Amino acid sequence: MKAGLLKAPNDLSFETVADPALKGGDILIKVKAATVCGTDIRIFRGRKTTGVRYPSILGHEFAGEIVDNGGHQVFSCGDAVAVCPAISCGYCDHCKRGYENICQNLTAIGYEIDGAFAEYIRIPAQAVHSRNVFKLPSGLSWEKAALVEPLSCVLNGQEKIEISVGDTVVILGAGPIGLLHAKLARHSGAYKIIVSEPSVQRRETALVAGADVVVDPTTEDLRAIVRDQTGGLGADKVIVAIGVPRLANDALSIVRHRGKVSLFAGFSNAEVATMDVNLIHYNEIIVTGSFGLNRVQFEKSLNMIASGQIEVDSMLTHRFGLSDISEALATAEKGEAVKVAVVND
Repeated sequence: MKAGLLKAPNDLSFETVADPALKGGDILIKVKAATVCGTDIRIFRGRKTTGVRYPSILGHEFAGEIVDNGGHQVFSCGDAVAVCPAISCGYCDHCKRGYENICQNLTAIGYEIDGAFAEYIRIPAQAVHSRNVFKLPSGLSWEKAALVEPLSCVLNGQEKIEISVGDTVVILGAGPIGLLHAKLARHSGAYKIIVSEPSVQRRETALVAGADVVVDPTTEDLRAIVRDQTGGLGADKVIVAIGVPRLANDALSIVRHRGKVSLFAGFSNAEVATMDVNLIHYNEIIVTGSFGLNRVQFEKSLNMIASGQIEVDSMLTHRFGLSDISEALATAEKGEAVKVAVVND
């Protein structure tokens, strides 16, 4: 089959590779659409190395059609499906406590297991038995289904800080993840959404996505604007949606007493944030991380996209064939696109 093969950092090429070797109970999916994630770029550039093997095939946001059901009667050849790419073991201490997204034996599709920037992808039997594979509702496009995974990660982050009706929410960064945060915060009943983003184009997109106020942090005083918009109190919730270390401390300066900060975005290798812990201490700020997703969040996100509660069509701004995988990654990295889809006929 054809695939985008990552041989080393900065070394990815479109070439012929061996078809996936199926084991008992594995299913085979013909990939119809896969979208490019910031994590794909970080792995490609060597800024994320944990768990990454070479050679490997990236791509963990995807949907496709089953061509071999592995003997599972619940699935038939031709079924349209999307897959939660985080495969938990189900028996470690974290899984038993309900923290399957940080399973101690977590296996990730997209680098630990070959991913979806390929014609076909193998889904291990364990993932099928664990119900990581979800049938798609009729009429849901392949590309929209691929966006269920990033929305699930956003849902995981927002559940931890409990965005609710009447909240003022500040989102730092208006990339694809920041935009999904804005959409979901609005869906959750946020009263006011403020987005900080240096790109003019992305600020405009954030307004369309549901932001009430957009700020250029390079020319405007974000802290003063947030204070003005909140009667001097600060935001109820702040989300760091882009992996820039200095933003962690910025978030502490704009959240209200007893407010909550989500350090949603991961940093690149060896990057460390400096934070004023006195702000956390004296203002009783709750700071939380957010990693990945679980199957419940995947199902909820699939339902929200399929029902139209969360609109994602407008985010799909660029499309490439699989043979143009290098160009697709380059376009996503430039930041000119919102979301880049890699589609297979």
